[in-house]
Amino acid sequence: MAKSVKPKKSIITDQAFDFFKTYINNASPVGFETWGQKLWIEYIKPYVDSHFLDPYGTAVGVVNAEHPFKVVIEAHADEISWFVNYITTDGLLYLKRNGGVDHQTAPASRVIIHGKKGPVKAVFGWPAIHTRLSADKETQPKTDNLWLDCGARSKKEIEALGIHIGAVVTYQDGFDELANGNYIGRAFDNRIGGFMIAQVARLLKENKKKLPFGLYVVNAVQEEIGLRGAEMIARRIKPNIAIVTDVTHDTTTPLINKNIEGDVATGKGPSLSYAPAVHNKLLGIVEKVAADKKIPVQWRALSRSTGTDTDSFAYSNDGCPSVLISIPLRYMHTTVEMLHRDDIENTIKLMYETLMTLTPKTDLSYL
Repeated sequence: MAKSVKPKKSIITDQAFDFFKTYINNASPVGFETWGQKLWIEYIKPYVDSHFLDPYGTAVGVVNAEHPFKVVIEAHADEISWFVNYITTDGLLYLKRNGGVDHQTAPASRVIIHGKKGPVKAVFGWPAIHTRLSADKETQPKTDNLWLDCGARSKKEIEALGIHIGAVVTYQDGFDELANGNYIGRAFDNRIGGFMIAQVARLLKENKKKLPFGLYVVNAVQEEIGLRGAEMIARRIKPNIAIVTDVTHDTTTPLINKNIEGDVATGKGPSLSYAPAVHNKLLGIVEKVAADKKIPVQWRALSRSTGTDTDSFAYSNDGCPSVLISIPLRYMHTTVEMLHRDDIENTIKLMYETLMTLTPKTDLSYL
């Protein structure tokens, strides 16, 4: 009889997993992140000494606020979305992007319109295939030919529902589990990061670790429209070191060119990157931690910018040594973003163990 193998203990507790699902399913569109930030702050409160929100809603948990040497671990809280831009006389709604939302994935999707009287369900209408074929080519979705249908049949009915110009629209699709440890949901970019940095704070507290520096656990706003929240909070905190986590592309699915995007896959560990904004000596420390703790990592090369909040922290103030630890993601900026459970755990471990190696005396000088 074969000897049974005891399953590996997860660092993600049942309570943490419940928070994860609730947090993923909650709306947090660009410019309206406060809805999700309230959940995040309530969760992280027991694991930090204090917390605050900046004027635009970036949430920060603080440990050892009195210490002059400051280390940030950071993710961004916002998700791509839409704005109501035009209401027709027969009750249909036309939209503008709020962040890099993909119009090609929109037709036939279910959404929530966040109006003045509360959420309103709607769908992206799209004509049946029988009616949209032409002699030349099939009609393609574009931002200017997509509309929402919430069941109203006049502008007056729209207004009665509390829908207005500028009302923000998010997709309805939420968290689910697939086979072999894969999770799907909308806005894993980058609420998965907010979840992971919260778990780092939890582990530090539960393991009774005393850090030799001030730790700032930062869940920033407005990354999707130009890294704005990170830019603001970096100037306020003035950190000495920043560890940023975000998603990166799984490049193993069809229609992706590895010659351009590199070779990264879900389930094979967090991704580390070479880039001008990534501090080489800090990256070397993270790489050594991964090797010493047997945490699998993958590699990417990023050109002029990382396209993440790493850029804002690196070039803030007089320069802040910064590093990017990314989690591989399939189908970015869709309602079925997909990542792997093992990558979540390994990314949390890599951030946690990196913090364990840092001190104010860590040598990050290039000379």
